[in-house]
Amino acid sequence: MGAGVSTTAIENDDGGTFSLSTKTTLDDIPENCISSMMMSFDPQEICTLARVNKAFHRASSADFVWESKLPPSYKFLLNKVLGEQNLGAMTKKEIYAKLCRPNFFDGANKEVWLDRSRGQVCMFISSKSFKITGIDDRRYWNNIPTEESRFKSVAYLQQMWWVEVIGELEFEFPKGNYSVFFKLQLGKPSKRLGRRVCNLDQVHGWDIKPVRFQLSTSDGQRSLSQCYLRGSGEWAHYHVGDFAIDKPNGPTNINFSLAQIDCTHTKGGLCIDGVVICPKEFTERLKQF
Repeated sequence: MGAGVSTTAIENDDGGTFSLSTKTTLDDIPENCISSMMMSFDPQEICTLARVNKAFHRASSADFVWESKLPPSYKFLLNKVLGEQNLGAMTKKEIYAKLCRPNFFDGANKEVWLDRSRGQVCMFISSKSFKITGIDDRRYWNNIPTEESRFKSVAYLQQMWWVEVIGELEFEFPKGNYSVFFKLQLGKPSKRLGRRVCNLDQVHGWDIKPVRFQLSTSDGQRSLSQCYLRGSGEWAHYHVGDFAIDKPNGPTNINFSLAQIDCTHTKGGLCIDGVVICPKEFTERLKQF
């Protein structure tokens, strides 16, 4: 994008000549050429280039630039988040910005957003969406308020013999590899004098037998794993399994579960925040979820 100088000789009325210099600047580059170039950059780089000058700013707002950054299933996402409201009036840049913010749907029990740098789909599902054995019996389970959850509350198990948590999701994911994690904590979180505390009095039974995690999809993918719950007082992500979307052609049904159903002993003191579904390469960034 360098600038060049050209010189043109012009003859005057006396038979002499003088030179006229013309300078080419960035403003002379056609906007459609700038827009086409921007398609090869990631969204953050496009926003940086938009500050170069007015021509770059206008070129950075072209619909075809931002449509290339949206996942193929972005219309499905918009319908989930906004329904049919005002979709036609939004530019592709506005759509991208909207989807990159946290968006709640399904009664505010699910949250979906696009990663700003890559435009990949991430999701968090609240424990309120799960089928939990005994959840309506306050002798066993309670929904407790906490600022530590995106959904401002978590499911808390006081004590029970049979622990089973089942979740189901139907969603249109873009092509890619995804990982599923339960976000759990041993101990009841609260605040005392403005400081975080975690009551461990009811934590028991998780070191006797492992918890079993299962994942299955409507196209036949399955995963089974088990592990002991450890690390009292801190939130941890427990890997349920992975699934791949190779040829997106509509919504995929995903089932996941957590179970410890050995009735030889009781279990208690478990907090369930929810389930994270994210691109497989994002697993090192789980603390952000």
